Amino acid sequence: MSNAPKGSGAASETPLPAGVLRAVQLRGMFVQASWNYRTMQGNGMAWAMLPVLRRASEERRAAALDRHAEHFNGHPYFDSVALGALSRLEVDEADPETIRRFRAAIRGPLGALGDRVVWATAVPSFALLAAVLYWMGVPGAVVAFVFLVAYNALHLAIRAQGFALGWEAGTAVGPRLRGLDLTGRAERFAALTLALVGVVSGVLLAGGRGVGALEWPWFVAALGAFFVGYVGGVRLWRPTAIVTVGAVAILLALGSASLLSG
Repeated sequence: MSNAPKGSGAASETPLPAGVLRAVQLRGMFVQASWNYRTMQGNGMAWAMLPVLRRASEERRAAALDRHAEHFNGHPYFDSVALGALSRLEVDEADPETIRRFRAAIRGPLGALGDRVVWATAVPSFALLAAVLYWMGVPGAVVAFVFLVAYNALHLAIRAQGFALGWEAGTAVGPRLRGLDLTGRAERFAALTLALVGVVSGVLLAGGRGVGALEWPWFVAALGAFFVGYVGGVRLWRPTAIVTVGAVAILLALGSASLLSG
């Protein structure tokens, strides 16, 4: 018998068929289907956890359903982390008050993390990527396909990996999430978003001709300037950064002159 606290991140003492965990994951896709102003995602969370709760005694199952139907307002994708951790706690028969406190403590951080990573960073970045592809002359159907594939690949990965992390870590999922530095990654991705804004703006200012209208030497030079500016700009000392920005400005001026003379 393990001496580790129940749900603390040590291997679960209660084996659970993989099909049960998959069922919880799939139900988690619909966690907002019964959204309401009183419990928000609470009913959806309770319904998603039913495959796990059915394996508990009738008395514990009824109390657990009431517990998980209480107010919960996280993020529809990052809720999978909570589902994994809460499933682990229920399977290990952790103290009900511990489960309730953990549930209340994790919902806010997951909601904030999801808002930052998904709504504030990933969605606008993928939209701008689609805009850049369109102005490069890529057919609209292909642009839409790329956007949908990129976006859905991200959110499905968050759901799958988040649930696995929650199930493995239990109540220790908070430190594990901090170790992944998702906020830092979102900030770096946001920098790429701003760079894409610059690309789109430049294309629009070029008169709607698209970067495909550039002669290939200028196109290669622009890509090189973009890479140097993005990768090195935020890491370099100010004099070097000024030189980098100046070089990018010169390349843009030469490219614009080439377009106007053409």
